[in-house]
Amino acid sequence: MSGPERARRAVLMVAAAISALAVILLLGALRNDLTIRSDTGTAVAEVLSAGSVRSAVSFVTPDGVTHNPELGVLYPTGLTTGQRIAVEYARSDPDLVRVTGRDARVALIPTGSVIVVTWLIATPVLIWLRRRATAAPAVAPDVKDRQLQV
Repeated sequence: MSGPERARRAVLMVAAAISALAVILLLGALRNDLTIRSDTGTAVAEVLSAGSVRSAVSFVTPDGVTHNPELGVLYPTGLTTGQRIAVEYARSDPDLVRVTGRDARVALIPTGSVIVVTWLIATPVLIWLRRRATAAPAVAPDVKDRQLQV
C-alpha cells in the first residue's frame, strides 16, 4: 500500500470517527430526553453559573430535597447567572435535568455542522490524495532489476 493510499485511509477513518461521535452525542441527547419525558418532574431552578457548554443549577423537588446536578442542566445556551428558570427533570433521576421547552432538537444544528465541516475539510484532502496516488503510481521494481550482475 502506497503512502498516499495509507494517508487517504487515515483521513477517511478520522472523518468517519468524528461523524460517528457527533451522531452518538445526538443519540445520547435523544435518550436523555426520552428518560425525562417518561417520568417528568418540573421545578423552578436558579442558575448558579452559566456557560455555553455547562451551566450549574439548583432546584428543590416536591419532596423538599435540593438538587444541584453535577453535570449541570441540558441545553444551557443563553442562561445567565442568578436567573430563575423552569426546568424539567426525570423524577427517577433528578440529576438529569433540562431547561423547559428545550430538547435534543437544539443539538441538530451543531451536530450537522460538525459533520458537514468535517467532510468539507476531508473531501478536498481525499481528492488531492487520490490524484497524487494516480499521478505517480507505485511501480514495483522488476525482479530482474534486483538481481546482481556478476
